Amino acid sequence: MWRTPAVLLSAAFLVLALNMGVRQGFGLFLEPISHNYGWPREVFSLGMAIQALTWGFAQPFAGILAERFGAVTIMIVSGLAYAGGIVMMANADTPGLMYLSSFILGVAISGASFGVVFGPVAKSTPIEKRSAALGIATAGASFGMFVGPLVTQSFIAHFGWAGALYALATLAAVVTPVALVLGNGNAAAGASAGPAPAHQPLGAALAEASAHSGFWYLCAGFFVCGFHVTFIATHLPAYIVACGLSPAIGAWTLSLVGLFNVIGSYAAGVLGGKRRKKYLLSMLYFSRAVVIAVFMVAPKTEIVVLAFAAAMGLLWLSTVPLTSGLVAQIFGPQHMTTLFGIVFLAHQVGSFLGGWIGGVVFDRTGNYDLMWVISIMLGVVAGVANLPIGDRPVPRLTAKTA
Repeated sequence: MWRTPAVLLSAAFLVLALNMGVRQGFGLFLEPISHNYGWPREVFSLGMAIQALTWGFAQPFAGILAERFGAVTIMIVSGLAYAGGIVMMANADTPGLMYLSSFILGVAISGASFGVVFGPVAKSTPIEKRSAALGIATAGASFGMFVGPLVTQSFIAHFGWAGALYALATLAAVVTPVALVLGNGNAAAGASAGPAPAHQPLGAALAEASAHSGFWYLCAGFFVCGFHVTFIATHLPAYIVACGLSPAIGAWTLSLVGLFNVIGSYAAGVLGGKRRKKYLLSMLYFSRAVVIAVFMVAPKTEIVVLAFAAAMGLLWLSTVPLTSGLVAQIFGPQHMTTLFGIVFLAHQVGSFLGGWIGGVVFDRTGNYDLMWVISIMLGVVAGVANLPIGDRPVPRLTAKTA
């Protein structure tokens, strides 16, 4: 069969690279779009917040639809909607149209994001290799986040901001043919020794997860993850300029986050196959708290800022293969897209609050000091929240293999 594990992982890598890479560069349009239409910056910022929150709320439904109609169908529709939403953004000359394009983009991104892509990967990978496979797929998103801002900036320089958006729409549409290569996953290839568990209705899966405390601990940790990454991605470049450094350094910090993301995501996936994932997650969140605390008190030189970006990059999306891997490990891969979508909703609620509250705090106090303190405290809370997770497979799974 031509759809080998290497081909499948390459396709998953590319889908996530395109999906996340295009999105990662949207922040570069804040200044030119706001200036062109004479808008206060809060218009574009609110649009990006709407996009993040819509993405979160749409993700569980994208998972349900992927399980009903097949992941490839949802990814194809999402790729086309992604391109259409970007074209609408290029022509959004009123705040209302900007918000509508952001809503469409949020829905579209959810259909080719982690939850939907991870489903075929998890179903096609033996359990002992699943964590590493999810790490490789997540590294695709990280690679896209590294390359995306550089490509977007190049498009803006050569074509202007509107032309750049049309170019990005073309890239977003490439998700459609790549999705055909990825397919819906091969459950037989991912089968483990022993009889397979019986089919579980979706309602039963949701009831089972909601009654499991570990599911809610994962949601709590991922909420903090979203709060961290969106606050930093949205406000770090402005914070760096306020510290007296060049705007170019701010752009490089986002690219360095993406570059070191590749290493962190892959390493987390590999380690997740050898060590207990919940302890690795706790370590990651505690490490974020330490890195942010050190950065807060350190002198803001170029070397310190770039070192902070590299360190946060290692800890950035490394939570994703571990969190998604725990969902599949505890509840099985059958309804992973839906269950991870719910956990991801918690992430996006945190993202909305991290981006929005960061702006509120700055407007009220004139600096980001309180946000850094909140981020440190939340890192500690998330580290503690992951420790009591019961990470054994639910009785429904163990009963079949006993």
